[in-house]
Amino acid sequence: MPEMGLKTLITDIKAPMARDPAVKSVAEVILCYPGVHALIVHRSAHWLYLRKVPLIPRLMSHLNRFFTQIEIHPGATIGENFFIDHGSGIVIGETSEIGDNVMMYHGVTLGGTGLEKGKRHPTIESNVVIGAGAILLGNIRIGHDSKIGAGSVVNKSFPPHSTIVGVPGREVSRKEGIYQI
Repeated sequence: MPEMGLKTLITDIKAPMARDPAVKSVAEVILCYPGVHALIVHRSAHWLYLRKVPLIPRLMSHLNRFFTQIEIHPGATIGENFFIDHGSGIVIGETSEIGDNVMMYHGVTLGGTGLEKGKRHPTIESNVVIGAGAILLGNIRIGHDSKIGAGSVVNKSFPPHSTIVGVPGREVSRKEGIYQI
């Protein structure tokens, strides 16, 4: 996980510039991208959370949600070059782990499935794209270089290079020129 600092801030600002064709300038990203704002606040709250500072990280998370409509628990671990596009309605739970170069669209939930203790939220490996409105539940793992379709509900793990669609989420693969489920 990247340590909070200037290098991480620059990387967080560069992520939408590399992935969003609508970006016109660095100033636009800094001033107008709630995903970047949410990530900056989260990295500060996470830093405090890891140092066992009481209450303040959760308060920062709450205020972050109020201003950006993006809820990231301060316990969630987020890698480098994470990009939240059109971030409204995102929820990332406490034990979620997100790798490097992940792109997430609006309305995504990385949630738990009950009141169990310990690891209870998804792990998203590097280079994954999660479509709008996708819901990933429980202690599952999504392998690197995978794609999750918009509106999918995923409650089991998938290997690297998967394309996951539907309710419940299932892998589709390309064989003999057509997609098969």
